Amino acid sequence: MSKMVEVETSTFEARSLFKDSFKILRQLYEDEELCDTMLKVGEKAIHCHRVVLAACSPYFFSMFTSGMGECYQDTVTIKDIDSYALEQIVRFAYTSKVVMTTENVQSLLYAACLLQVEVLAKACCDFMKAHLHPANCLGIRMFAEQHNRMELMKCADKHSCDNFLDVIQHDEFLQVSAGHLTAMISSSDLNIDAEEQVYEAVMKWVKHDITERKQHVSDIFRHVRFPMLQPSFLMSAVEQEEMLRKDHSCRDLIDEAKNYHLSKASKVPGLKYSIRTQPRKSCAGVLFSVGGRGASGDPFKSIEAYDLRNDRWFQIPEMSTRRRHVGVTSTLGKLYAMGGHDGSDHLNTVEMYDPHINKWTILSPMATKRRGIAVASLGGPIYAVGGLDDSACFHTVERYDIESDTWNFVAPMNTPRGGVGVAPLQGYLYAIGGNDGVASLNSCERYDPHLNKWVEISPMIKRRAGAGLAVLNGFLYAVGGFDDNAPLDSVERFDPTKNEWEMVGGMSCCRGGVGVAALGGKVYAVGGHDGGSYLNSVEAYDPILDKWAEVNSIGICRAGAGVATCDCTVTRLKDIGQISVVSCV
Repeated sequence: MSKMVEVETSTFEARSLFKDSFKILRQLYEDEELCDTMLKVGEKAIHCHRVVLAACSPYFFSMFTSGMGECYQDTVTIKDIDSYALEQIVRFAYTSKVVMTTENVQSLLYAACLLQVEVLAKACCDFMKAHLHPANCLGIRMFAEQHNRMELMKCADKHSCDNFLDVIQHDEFLQVSAGHLTAMISSSDLNIDAEEQVYEAVMKWVKHDITERKQHVSDIFRHVRFPMLQPSFLMSAVEQEEMLRKDHSCRDLIDEAKNYHLSKASKVPGLKYSIRTQPRKSCAGVLFSVGGRGASGDPFKSIEAYDLRNDRWFQIPEMSTRRRHVGVTSTLGKLYAMGGHDGSDHLNTVEMYDPHINKWTILSPMATKRRGIAVASLGGPIYAVGGLDDSACFHTVERYDIESDTWNFVAPMNTPRGGVGVAPLQGYLYAIGGNDGVASLNSCERYDPHLNKWVEISPMIKRRAGAGLAVLNGFLYAVGGFDDNAPLDSVERFDPTKNEWEMVGGMSCCRGGVGVAALGGKVYAVGGHDGGSYLNSVEAYDPILDKWAEVNSIGICRAGAGVATCDCTVTRLKDIGQISVVSCV
């Protein structure tokens, strides 16, 4: 038997074959050669090849392979599709190309969805996303919903929210359904300057066809945040609107708003909170993180601002002085930074940032140089409370008069408090925790400006120095801090009507020297030190869920920064870019 020769194999791939084959198929289509089916839509006849259609469209694949009647017919009638769109999709099957325009894209998308040509449907959606405009986004949104294109619908919704004030100037707005309008104005992401703009937009929509639309008045207007309307507008415009006066539900909404403003003005407990008593994100104000220090030990003079709608931090113009353990507050739409330490000396200097001109201005200094100070505005004046220097913790309190740019001392606290937390609530100024020079404190007291007197209140459950303190929905929230040298992740809430503290949901990590402020119905904890490193992480507490959730981080790790919410809009601020990331260790 002869010896077998080893068989050698080789695989040959003609890479151009598919391209060349489709070039021939395309030519056969153009010349109407070897065609085995004809698509009929209206008066239009399209000669083509079943195998090409089946390869491109699951709709045609099923039609020509499942034993349906069309398998045995030379002519297939297609209904409910524009002839031009069908011809373009057939040509796409042969060429993989299609020309989209703002005039034909909707008919192309409809046909692509019906024929299940998903790659083309997605391309049409991408084209429409790129051409969203305040004049067309509502119509595109309705079209996307009809064809179950959820991603396109979300993009159109976002565009209409981002550009609401432009959208309401176009005819499409007057044609939206009551359900669509309700969904739009329900969003906290609506980009507005004031709630009055939402009210006027809804009123404009209703009055465009009042006979038909007055039946929707109560359902739609309950999504307008009446308590966020200015009292003068509420009285002069809203209360005088006959259509609202005649509607029982709308009268209740007006009464809710009036009660909100009366309770807020009188500073008494009992204010009721709901989604309507929370401003939309664009009107909620801006959160600022001011100064502080990082791992290098050098204090910062940089400032970061938080854009709530877009969950982003950006830098604004710096202070004139480096400051760590600085006191920060806001009032009347301006931000104040007071005292602290510049790396060499304790400070008594004060400066103010005006968002309208994006500039810091030096003001009159305090009498006492101090760090670990807490400041807050109460009924107009600003109070600088406690703090410390290298020799002592302070119980002294200074009051700043904005109009005269002058300082004077008021009654001191009962206890010296460095690293104290301070916040105004219902006409009183609260001071919690701190360190008396020996140990961290859990004691608390409050100041009555009418009596010029401090009174002890119930102590916190935990000792806290360098804790953050914020007011939300009539409660005080004491966040993090140090129990002597041990950083804390715990949070407790004070109810002034009961004079009681209770523990609430804890943060995701320990934060001593944390900056805290309320914004948009949540409490934000910014940076701090976890016992091992400085932090740039930020988390927000939702009182309804009793949970903290992380949001976007600040640019650099900061502890001992001052954090406050200022009544201004992001659009007024000068964004000078991102801060270079600094090591947190």
